[in-house]
Amino acid sequence: MYVWVPLVVLALLVAFAVASSIRIVPQARRYNIERFGRYQRTLQPGLNLIIPLVDRVNTKLDVREHVYTSEPKPVITEDNLVVAIDTVLYYQITDPRAAAYEVTDYLRAIDQLTVTTLRNLIGSMDLESTLTSRETINERLREVLDEATGRWGIRVNRVEIKAIDPPRSIQEAMEKQMRAERDKRAVILHAEGERQSLILTAEGNRSKMILEAEGRQQAKVLEADGEARALERVFQAVHANDADPQVLAYKYLEMLPRLAENGNGYFVIPGELSEAMRTVTSAFASGRAPEAAPEAAAGDQRSGEPLLDETLVRRQQLGA
Repeated sequence: MYVWVPLVVLALLVAFAVASSIRIVPQARRYNIERFGRYQRTLQPGLNLIIPLVDRVNTKLDVREHVYTSEPKPVITEDNLVVAIDTVLYYQITDPRAAAYEVTDYLRAIDQLTVTTLRNLIGSMDLESTLTSRETINERLREVLDEATGRWGIRVNRVEIKAIDPPRSIQEAMEKQMRAERDKRAVILHAEGERQSLILTAEGNRSKMILEAEGRQQAKVLEADGEARALERVFQAVHANDADPQVLAYKYLEMLPRLAENGNGYFVIPGELSEAMRTVTSAFASGRAPEAAPEAAAGDQRSGEPLLDETLVRRQQLGA
């Protein structure tokens, strides 16, 4: 029975040695191995063998991309304003050996380097440029950090400024300025709207007046054409039917009351009314128009007076 004890102990020692010599590294992890306290190699993902009691795992690093958010840091701008800036850093370990042995705390080192670079960049810019040049600051900051962290085995993929907080008084002044700008734009837009409305109204009135004038013109043209056609038809009817003096005399008497329809209570009739009346009387009496007396014509030619004489006759007398 005592013979089996050394065998069991030996078997346990062998099992312990085999278990100690096997290292399984997960994906996206890297293990730094030291042999007698000196860096020997970096284990890759999968099954790895080491020498028990000689090799040991010093650091276990994750080589995936990491996100690091820093606390807000006070930075002074060129115009002597203190702003609080906090950043978001995206980095990845590319060399596990350098990340473990070239720097004691790479996160703290990156944070301090970020603050220093920000103060150098923002110190040469005023507040307005700082607020409007985030992309430029991000790119410049990434270049500086990537160059400095390269020897640490770390690659900085992206740097983003999460917030820039100016002092409270500056924020109130900026809010007032933005409010004034919005009010200014509102007033300008309102004035432009009124101007456009007035222009459209004027153009509408102009078009309306032009259309009305064209309508009146067309109406007058049509009315004149109608009167001309009516006169032409009357003239043609008179000549075609060979109207006798009695019809003409009747039309002459029928036209006289219409002359008083101008609304002034008086109307004008020709001075040779007596001659016209004699013509009408002769027409109704004998059926033909008598000739004018030679003596009257001769007297008119000798005196040189006009043949027409305007006489005012009351409308009531005409009605009687």
